[in-house]
Amino acid sequence: MIDDGTGLLTIGQLSRSTGLPVRTIRYWSDVGALPPVTRSEGGYRLYDAGSVPRLELIRTLRELGLGLDDVRRVVAGETTVAEVAATHVAALDAQIRSLKVTRAVLSTVARRGSTAEETTLMNRLARLSAAERKHIVDDFMAETFDGLDTADPDIRTRLRFGVPDLPDDPTTEQVDAWVELAELMQDTGFRARMRSMVEFNAADRGPDVPAGTSLWLMSRLVQLAGEARERGIAPDAPEAATVLTEVLGDADRTVVLDRMVSAGQAEAARFRELLALVRGTEPLPTHREAFAWVVAALRARSGS
Repeated sequence: MIDDGTGLLTIGQLSRSTGLPVRTIRYWSDVGALPPVTRSEGGYRLYDAGSVPRLELIRTLRELGLGLDDVRRVVAGETTVAEVAATHVAALDAQIRSLKVTRAVLSTVARRGSTAEETTLMNRLARLSAAERKHIVDDFMAETFDGLDTADPDIRTRLRFGVPDLPDDPTTEQVDAWVELAELMQDTGFRARMRSMVEFNAADRGPDVPAGTSLWLMSRLVQLAGEARERGIAPDAPEAATVLTEVLGDADRTVVLDRMVSAGQAEAARFRELLALVRGTEPLPTHREAFAWVVAALRARSGS
């Protein structure tokens, strides 16, 4: 304290009391976060005893990353620490999400050895808004299903509601999967192949066929194929024909084969895997071996 009986403190005394550099205290004073209570006859800034805890508060808020404007408002009583903290948490959440997106893009670029053009595209896709991501999904669905009214509605429903959006706090893996998923949904070749799958379904499905029948048929066929493999039945063995007939009846094996090959394409399997990755769930079983057995059994009886 100065020796004039007022109990006021100089900047130097505040510095010694708090351990903060004089230049820091002077700067905070200049920007209005810690205004002096008065000045000495020589023009030096003077502070009261309450300036010490205020200075400690300023230091704490600055160490937590708050800007000087917010700090000044808290010290002046214009807002509370809790209110400023809540705003700052929201800003930090946005920064963290942005950093996760940046890390995911850079990780993918490093893994793929991407070109400058690919890097730009991935960065754009990763930073799309929720509305922009929804537009990609809607556009993909329209090109896949429009005009195919006889297709099994369960296929449309499962696909439409199966495509997830990024969560509010995505992992690097989820961002990475979304980028690849968005690329796939915008690929004209993939869209054409997905539409071809739906066209196969719509071509021979009558209006009285219950919804979900197509999915049940495929599931049942793969299940029986898996059981046949476990019993050691080869796809070209006579017993394999019985397995096919149990589900397919007298349906044209060539048509079924075309549908199975279309549904089993590697891109479609990767598409389903990416959906699970974005959702943060375990991918559904692909039953690749059973699927391959069905295709081989159909080819053995279709002349393909």
